[in-house]
Amino acid sequence: MTADPRKVPSPGTGADFTSGVDAYAPEELHGVPEPGVSAPSEKRLSLRSPRAALEPERVPEPNRPSRRARHPLVVAGSGVFTIILLVAIGAGFGLALGKQRLDGPGPLERSRIVNIPRNVGPRDIADLLQREGVIDQKWIFLGDILVAKDWGKLKSGEYEFKKQASLREVIDTLVEGKVFQHHLTIPEGLTSEQVIQRLLDNDVLAGNIKDIPKEGTILPDTYSFTRSSTREQLIQHMQQEQRRLIQDIWNRRAPDLPIKSPEQLVVLASLIEKETGKPDERTRIAAVFTNRLKLKMRLQSDPTIIYGLVGGKGTLGRPILRSEIDQPTPYNTYVIDGLPPGPIANPGRASLEAAASPARTKELYFVADGTGGHAFAENLDQHQKNVARLRQLEQQKEAPQAAPWRLPLHPRQRPLRRRPVSRARLRRGPPPLRTGSPRHHLASRRSPSRRRPEPAKRRSPHRNDLPPIAAPASRDIGCSLPRFGSSAHEAADRCRLPVGLVRGEARG
Repeated sequence: MTADPRKVPSPGTGADFTSGVDAYAPEELHGVPEPGVSAPSEKRLSLRSPRAALEPERVPEPNRPSRRARHPLVVAGSGVFTIILLVAIGAGFGLALGKQRLDGPGPLERSRIVNIPRNVGPRDIADLLQREGVIDQKWIFLGDILVAKDWGKLKSGEYEFKKQASLREVIDTLVEGKVFQHHLTIPEGLTSEQVIQRLLDNDVLAGNIKDIPKEGTILPDTYSFTRSSTREQLIQHMQQEQRRLIQDIWNRRAPDLPIKSPEQLVVLASLIEKETGKPDERTRIAAVFTNRLKLKMRLQSDPTIIYGLVGGKGTLGRPILRSEIDQPTPYNTYVIDGLPPGPIANPGRASLEAAASPARTKELYFVADGTGGHAFAENLDQHQKNVARLRQLEQQKEAPQAAPWRLPLHPRQRPLRRRPVSRARLRRGPPPLRTGSPRHHLASRRSPSRRRPEPAKRRSPHRNDLPPIAAPASRDIGCSLPRFGSSAHEAADRCRLPVGLVRGEARG
């Protein structure tokens, strides 16, 4: 049995060694610390045998994870966080793509009006816009209004989308409620009944009209409205604008105006509106009426006669008769004194301004000058001259402009002098129609012995160039004589002309 070398006494000494202590290790490792060094902080080294050195070193086992890290809530939270991260990345990519699609041009090739009905959701609106071609992808539309928190802000109505409108412009239009505005123009000088008829003819407005508004309470202008507007609402708006305008003009009226109330101002303005349509004559006609009112003269306005006869219809459709001028009606200013009891039309802004501020003239008469305007006069003699001038112009227009119309005859179509015809020639029958050049006519009049033969293919260049011979204006204008191959009797029967005249025209 081999002794353990670690139990052999140290050479040179007879002392025994302590069990478990390497005899060949330095003294500082025998458990005796050096001065100034603490024993526990030093790593103890030991010598190993060759066999022990060949054995693999033992690797320390890894630390076991804590039970807190393996808790199900921690695992679930980690998964949720991962999903949220992936969703955020996808949402960011989608937002970038959606922003590009929002600002890009839309698919509309031309402007289009789309009516969004009431009580519909965003999905229905997106489907409608896609069917109308306003948008091409409704999911981007829905995603944008969801992100922008505009899901419940889309408004119904009729909208006009411009050509290639972007998706952002479409959404802004629906959110802000920029509905399409329709327009209706009410011309100056219409009666209230005519205005109501225009409102009824408009198929965009809704609702019925209860009562016809009073004459002169509607302001002629161009009005804007939406498809959901009613006719009663538009009438109320017209009346409100008229009251506001009349009050403003009445506050700025001339101080010496011979009218007492804003209602009389509207009556005077309606007369001015119906008398002329030229802007530069309104103040002069207003001056004529105000001068007559100051002098207690009758206004003698023809439109008041027409309104007294037809009422709200507005037009008579024919000239005024003499008996109608003297016919008494509440509105006939040839019979009554002063202003009529009410307006005869709805005057516009310009006529109201002219009635409130007439021109400073002494003119008392005016009459049409035949050119669309009027000739004004300060006294009766000058007015009668203007009337005589107007009558002369009317007579010139009614006179015939020219002599009865006749077709001009071609030089070759002028009739020749009629010659007496012998009985023998009548028995032989009518000669054939002869047309062509003068040389051909001269050759045909020669005797048979002197007639010079002509080639069969030689023809006059004028044969096919002669214009048709027309009948006189008192007969059938559309009749034309044949040039070749017909006799004078056939031509006379067709055109209902004497045979001799036809023969002469054909030969001429």
